[in-house]
Amino acid sequence: MKRETLFSGISALLLLAACKGKTPPVVENKQVCVSDSMARMITIDTAKTTTIKNELSLSGEVSYDDNAVVKVFPFSGGQVLDVKVSLGDKVTKGQTLAIVRSADVAGNYTDLTSSKADVSIAKRQLEQAEYLYKNGISSERDYTEAKENFNKAEAAYNKVKEQIAINGGGNTSAGGTLVIKAPESGFVVEKNITAGSFIRPDNNNAMFTISNMKDVWIWANVFESDIAKVKTGYTARVTTVAYPDKVFTGKVDAISSVLDPDNKVMKIKIVLPNDGMLLKPEMFTNVVISNTDKAQSVSVPAKAVVFDNSKNFVVIYNNKCDLKLREVSVIKTVEDTSYIASGLKPGDRVISKNQLLLYDALAGD
Repeated sequence: MKRETLFSGISALLLLAACKGKTPPVVENKQVCVSDSMARMITIDTAKTTTIKNELSLSGEVSYDDNAVVKVFPFSGGQVLDVKVSLGDKVTKGQTLAIVRSADVAGNYTDLTSSKADVSIAKRQLEQAEYLYKNGISSERDYTEAKENFNKAEAAYNKVKEQIAINGGGNTSAGGTLVIKAPESGFVVEKNITAGSFIRPDNNNAMFTISNMKDVWIWANVFESDIAKVKTGYTARVTTVAYPDKVFTGKVDAISSVLDPDNKVMKIKIVLPNDGMLLKPEMFTNVVISNTDKAQSVSVPAKAVVFDNSKNFVVIYNNKCDLKLREVSVIKTVEDTSYIASGLKPGDRVISKNQLLLYDALAGD
């Protein structure tokens, strides 16, 4: 009998020791006062009713603005002798991009020489006809015909000069060269020729594409299940591997009407100002789309919520000596805001900085 009593006593002690382990915080709070020094260390925020935000994380890449580019096409065919710029180079208007040996340009200079000779002959004939006409030797018809022939010869000469100017000029000593120049200032974002290659005037591909890069586009991928969560005008926050601590903010500008046939995603376009030219084409980006639903909820700063023992708590501040712990139910946390389903009402004041010190005191840890 004594042995059974002894075992019963030991079991009771073990059970008591187990009960003294980690326990959930007691919400019947102790009285804890905030000292003057502590008051300077804490921050008090007021719970308020706000519209619930939603976020959608996407992947994407940087592209140049198609509406702010100049594409340089060949005016004449030929062989590329030299390329003066590389992909990504900054160029100014009128700068030489490439030099092409062109039979068309050589032909234009031959035509220029021929038409210049025709102008000289027509001019002499006009002068002679004018002299004869004024002295009554020839008719007015002969003089008028000489004048028309001179005008035609001069027009043909000017036409050839304009063709050479459009083609970028050149020189006959090199067999006829076509100088490709930058029509606008900007950055070379596309380059499709190399020295030694041949180009044709009917080629649909641009030799160069130049963009001022003041604005860039972000093409982000939206999976089919998330299509309904994205609309034009939603705010987009963009980060890159190159600048992980910098956030670029823009708006959803356009949404594709079809899915990409290869990866079954819908493309959305985000327009961003490219201050400092930090964003480069083909950069990988992380995109967070924020949208606002019609649903509303009580919200507090996310840092005010204390997670302990699988539950969420806040420290309610009524006055310096009236602090209480209150369990809350969190709907979601977006950015730095927590949306509360129950446990708080608008106007409740919560401590959002150094509240853990007060939480431990109130919970009796």
